[in-house]
Amino acid sequence: MSSNSPVAVLGLGAMGTALATAFLTGGHPTTVWNRTPGKAVPLVALGATRADDVAAAVTASELVVVCLLDHASVHATLEPVAAELAGRALVNLTNGTPAQARETAAWAAAHGIAYVDGGIMAVPPGIGTDQAFVLYSGAEEAFAAHRPALERLGAAHFVGADAGLAALHDIALLSGMYGMFAGVFHALALVGTEKVPATEFAPMLTSWIGAMAAGIPHMAAQVASGDFTDGVVSNAAMQAAAFGNLLRTADDQGISGELIAPLRPLLDRLVAEGGGAGDVTGIVELLKKPA
Repeated sequence: MSSNSPVAVLGLGAMGTALATAFLTGGHPTTVWNRTPGKAVPLVALGATRADDVAAAVTASELVVVCLLDHASVHATLEPVAAELAGRALVNLTNGTPAQARETAAWAAAHGIAYVDGGIMAVPPGIGTDQAFVLYSGAEEAFAAHRPALERLGAAHFVGADAGLAALHDIALLSGMYGMFAGVFHALALVGTEKVPATEFAPMLTSWIGAMAAGIPHMAAQVASGDFTDGVVSNAAMQAAAFGNLLRTADDQGISGELIAPLRPLLDRLVAEGGGAGDVTGIVELLKKPA
């Protein structure tokens, strides 16, 4: 596939606009469509072609990239043009779940469409920069054929032929991010009760979180082996005993503990089920068998 092959982009929200801009600045003839036509005006000024309808957009290129509001809007937009999409590569970068990705892949297969699902690991201003990467799964041949164009968006990582795997990786990464944010929000609220400036505390918090994140590969190795006693330096029983102080301090300082409270019953359960001598990573197994 030519490095400056045509691309069609459906959906011109903040992310869709960023995607189309990256294709345009990368030298790809880009056709754009949005339910609200006015959103295409800045892109047309950059050289994009505005399609009057979805059918005109999808027939303008062998590669059709979709970035819409949600799973329902993807199907509402694409189902009427299934015949026009046949034989083309459809890359869906709309945020969704693994089950939704597999459902769309099955629909696409039934209509002769090469389907690739994707998960964007960047905010719109990061698209096309070294900080962005995008996860892809599904039709590997279609992905490989259009990889030069997709690399314009950010580093392209193909994670498997199962169309649901990109969404799985995406949601897992976002889960890690939101879990971290939860702790950060709680920490900032806590020091703020004593008038400690957030900007003053932030460098210490950043350094601490970075040091703790360095342990993730070891945690992953424990999960892979199933041996949660390997390399333990702070066992689960000790951490469970101390965790109550986090909640008591929040209560004493007059802030909500609801962001960190859900970890308490899991720690207690881990100890009660005999995992006290091991690492807190054992909680991963508890999550697979909810109480």
